[in-house]
Amino acid sequence: MARFFHPLLFWIARCTESELTKYLQYLREENELLRARLPKQIRTTPAERARLVQFGLELEDAIYDLVTIVRPETFRRWFREQQNSCQRRVAPHRPIGRPRTAESIRQLVVQLARENTWGYTRILGELRKLGINSISRATVRNILKEHEINPAPERDHGTWSQFLKMHADTLWACDFFSMPVCTLRGIVPYFVLFFINLKSRGVWVSSATAHPDRRWTTQQARNFCFEHGDAITHLIRDHDSKFTASFDDVFVSEHARIVLPTVRSPALNGYAERWVRSIKHECLNHFVILGERHLNHLVYEYAAYYNKCRPHSGRGYLPPLRAGPYSSDGVICSDNRLGGLLKHYYRCAA
Repeated sequence: MARFFHPLLFWIARCTESELTKYLQYLREENELLRARLPKQIRTTPAERARLVQFGLELEDAIYDLVTIVRPETFRRWFREQQNSCQRRVAPHRPIGRPRTAESIRQLVVQLARENTWGYTRILGELRKLGINSISRATVRNILKEHEINPAPERDHGTWSQFLKMHADTLWACDFFSMPVCTLRGIVPYFVLFFINLKSRGVWVSSATAHPDRRWTTQQARNFCFEHGDAITHLIRDHDSKFTASFDDVFVSEHARIVLPTVRSPALNGYAERWVRSIKHECLNHFVILGERHLNHLVYEYAAYYNKCRPHSGRGYLPPLRAGPYSSDGVICSDNRLGGLLKHYYRCAA
């Protein structure tokens, strides 16, 4: 093939215009003769059509007299299709409508709605304060709908965890726990009423009794309010029948609100439930309790250890009644309670 084209191109370059006309006329006749022996329709690939259009553009209108592989109308269509494809590559199609709000702004809107009980206008005002002016109130509403976040009136009550965090300073929880006690009458269950503060984890315990009737529970409520009445605004208790109306009246008189979790939901009073596990696992289960006085002694000793010595992760590993961290200087000493069952380590001066 190279032997044929190289002399041909060299020969055409040396020809005059009249000679080229004769040569083209001959090549055209020869092409028509060959075309007549081929099928009526020749299928070309997109790459082949692009090559024919590329060389045909240099001939301008003369190509319509020379082209024989297809009709001139088909060649014009090839030319238009290639022009349109070039335009699409240069100017890609833009979607119709306004551009989507930036993802960072959308996440901020969702964050403000989930961390607060604000409405659409209040959230929009907070965004304006932060210098975000490319969003409207309707966009805020649409974003919250996409994330299935209810409007402000339906979010106004908040969650249980939010309630606990807001009132932790003055929020107390109470409950009973029972222990079997060996007496002269046999094994008798004794009950202890306790109160725990949700922020400090401080605990107040009552004396034990085998008969937690209305009069006894009311008196224990008075004793607790006498010591902590000014520091309580909410009290969480379950639906135990031992909590009578007179028990609630004591706290109502101190302007405290009684909070009742749903029935059979111990997790909603989890702080109290966890303290019951602590005192039984760390103290009471290690003893055979002989009488009411023995039980009271164990409970009071553990409550004092719990409030003054036992570290809590929720308070930065400080005891409930300690305001600041321990000293890092001095000799490490230990203090034992209940025969070494409860141990406390601290630093003392050398």
